[in-house]
Amino acid sequence: MRRSQRPELSVETVHVDPEEWSEIYLVGDVHGCPGALEELLESELAVDDDDLVVFVGDLVRKGPDSAAVVDRVREADNLLTVRGNNEQKLLDGDDSLPELSESDLAWMADLPLAVTLPGTLVVHGGVDADVPLADHTPRELMTMRATPHGSGDRPYWFETRTTRPTVVFGHTVLEEPHHTGGAVGLDTGCVHGRALTYYDWRADEVGQLPVDTVYEERPPSKLLDAETPTAARADD
Repeated sequence: MRRSQRPELSVETVHVDPEEWSEIYLVGDVHGCPGALEELLESELAVDDDDLVVFVGDLVRKGPDSAAVVDRVREADNLLTVRGNNEQKLLDGDDSLPELSESDLAWMADLPLAVTLPGTLVVHGGVDADVPLADHTPRELMTMRATPHGSGDRPYWFETRTTRPTVVFGHTVLEEPHHTGGAVGLDTGCVHGRALTYYDWRADEVGQLPVDTVYEERPPSKLLDAETPTAARADD
């Protein structure tokens, strides 16, 4: 995997060569749930050393054991993550996870804000299709829902995106995975007792590991039922 800063992105980026890996999976927000993570890797996907798993960020906070999740991802050469807004909160001084070491925080500070594969961009929050990638700030890439130059209301950026690259993201908790040609949303509330969602990059298919344990309550009204780009345009 090659790490660099490219003109089309204003942030440090890891570039994945798919020829180096047998299978490639992208995984939604884990939020400190090591049990679900281990079941996904070992049982659901049966990941081995020839497979690559890329996380969309937010490995930490809200769940029971963020340190275990960080250790699992840090120690494996075939596990990679972008930095999410919850990692950024710790770097900005949030002290809610004293069990994480200075070494853990230094590792988070070194995480890329973007991962690219051919035709695919992985970030935590999202992008604005009307703004060049190089003009996005790190915080926008980690936290975007509505486009920064809009009203802040729906439709959200992924509900109208039809352009390439396909952006794979987390951050926004969805009722169901969002899977279109322009965007793939993977946060389906693992920590809320719903599902840990993954995207099989080669097959262009989404799958889910159901999760029964609720570590943080989230009412159904706080789950987004995302519209497809076609439906969003029809409502304009």
